[in-house]
Amino acid sequence: MSRLIAFYIALLLLGSGPANAQQPAQSGPGNNAINSSDQNNSNAPVAGRNSFTEGQAKSKIESAGYSNISDLKKDDNGVWRGKADKSGKKTDVSVDFQGNMNPAN
Repeated sequence: MSRLIAFYIALLLLGSGPANAQQPAQSGPGNNAINSSDQNNSNAPVAGRNSFTEGQAKSKIESAGYSNISDLKKDDNGVWRGKADKSGKKTDVSVDFQGNMNPAN
């Protein structure tokens, strides 16, 4: 009886190897939590719980070449919104939870 149990356990262990193997990461579009400073994955702000502080959002906007950032506030969708200057022109800007920095369209 114990040999039969040992046989079934061995059979289960051998048969479960390929089924439990890790799958490679999928390529293609993703929903990154944070993007690098030189990459947006959206042309419009993405709603979501935003963990950026006001200072971090301001730094993100400044790194995109804007200055004189004002009225920076987080809206009900978790998007930091404010006004900033670039090339002598004042525009509305936003930073979403993924780090996408977008000027108003």
